[in-house]
Amino acid sequence: MTMNISTTEGENRRQSEADELEFKPGPVPPLRPVDRYGFVKSSPTSPASAPTKGRSQSEREREERRLRKWRKMIGVGGTDWKHYVRRKPQVVKRRVRKGIPDCLRGLVWQLISGSRDLLLMNQGVYEQLVLYETSAAELDIIRDISRTFPSHVFFQQRHGPGQRALYNVLKAYSVYDRDVGYVQGMGFLAGLLLLYMSEEDAFWLLVALLKGAVHAPMEGLYLVGLPLVQQYLFQFERLVKELVPKVGAHFEKEMINPSMYASQWFITVFSYSFPFSLALRIWDVFLFEGVKIVFRLGLALLRYCQDDLIKLPFEKLVHALRNFPEEALLPDVLLPLAYNIKVSKRLEDLRQEYERMKETQSNPVKTTHK
Repeated sequence: MTMNISTTEGENRRQSEADELEFKPGPVPPLRPVDRYGFVKSSPTSPASAPTKGRSQSEREREERRLRKWRKMIGVGGTDWKHYVRRKPQVVKRRVRKGIPDCLRGLVWQLISGSRDLLLMNQGVYEQLVLYETSAAELDIIRDISRTFPSHVFFQQRHGPGQRALYNVLKAYSVYDRDVGYVQGMGFLAGLLLLYMSEEDAFWLLVALLKGAVHAPMEGLYLVGLPLVQQYLFQFERLVKELVPKVGAHFEKEMINPSMYASQWFITVFSYSFPFSLALRIWDVFLFEGVKIVFRLGLALLRYCQDDLIKLPFEKLVHALRNFPEEALLPDVLLPLAYNIKVSKRLEDLRQEYERMKETQSNPVKTTHK
C-alpha cells in the first residue's frame, strides 16, 4: 500500500526539512548551576549539587605532582608519548587506570587511540566531508541531536555551537563510512569526545575507534543487524554464568538476557545513563586497553549487586539493571573490582565459539536419505 502526498504537501515538507538543515540557533537556555563537567544540576538541594568540600593542601600538592608526571610522560604536544609507552608500558597502564588528569584528557585520548596520527595523515579531509558532501542520514542526525547529553550546557541550545559540532562530526562520519552511516548510539561517543577536543579531533578519534587504529574495530556495533553487539552479548551471557553464577542462574530462571540491559553498555561504552565521572574513567581505560573493560565493568556491577539482584522478580530486575545504586557506581569502588576480573583468554575462546556457532547456523549440515 502506498501513500499519496500532494505536490504542495511534499514541497512544504521539503522546505521544512531544508529549514532544519540551516541550523538556525534557538534561544540560549537560562543560566543554571552546573557541576564540574558542565552538566546542569538537577536541583539546588540534590546531593549531586551539594557544595563540594575544598581539597586540602596535601591533596592539591599530590594532584600537582601527578600532573607533572603526566606532562613529563607526554612531552610537548605529545612528542614523548610513544617512546614512554614502549619503555614503561606498565607505568602508563597503572597511571591510566588511576585516571588521566582532566586538563590533559583530550590530548591523551588522541595519543592513546592513534587518532592524532590519522589526522596528520589526512589533512583537509574532515573539512571536505563537512562542507562539500551530503549524507542520507542528515535529518536523522538532526532529530537525534537533542537527545545527546541533553543536560549538558554545551549541547542545550537548539542548533547552538555544541549541537552544530555534534551534527558535523556525525554527518562527516556517515559520509566517510557509508556502510556504517549513522546509528543513534554513535551520538554519545561523539558527544563525549567533543567535550574534550575540537570537531576535527573528535571525528578522527571516532574513525580510530570504529576502524580499529589500535584495538579491534568497533564498526560492527553499528552495522546493519549490529553483528558485534550480538557477539558481545553472547560472550557476556556466558561470562555471567561462569563468573557470577548465582546471578546467572537467577537471570535464567527469570528469563533475563543481556540484550535487555547490556546492549547500551557496549554501544555507548557506558557513556549513556551512567555518572559522567565514572564514564570518563572507563573511557581512559577503554582507549588504552580495549573493549574488555566493558565486560569487566558489567561483571563487576553484577557481582557488587548480586545479593540484591538474586531476590528480585522479573519486573523489578529489569528496573534494577537500569538503575544501579549510587554506591555501586563510584569509580574508586567499581573499577578496582573490575580490574580483578580476568577475562582476556576466555573472551577469545568465546569469540571463536561464537564464530563456529554462526558458521553452523549459516551452513547447516545437509542429510541425505539413501
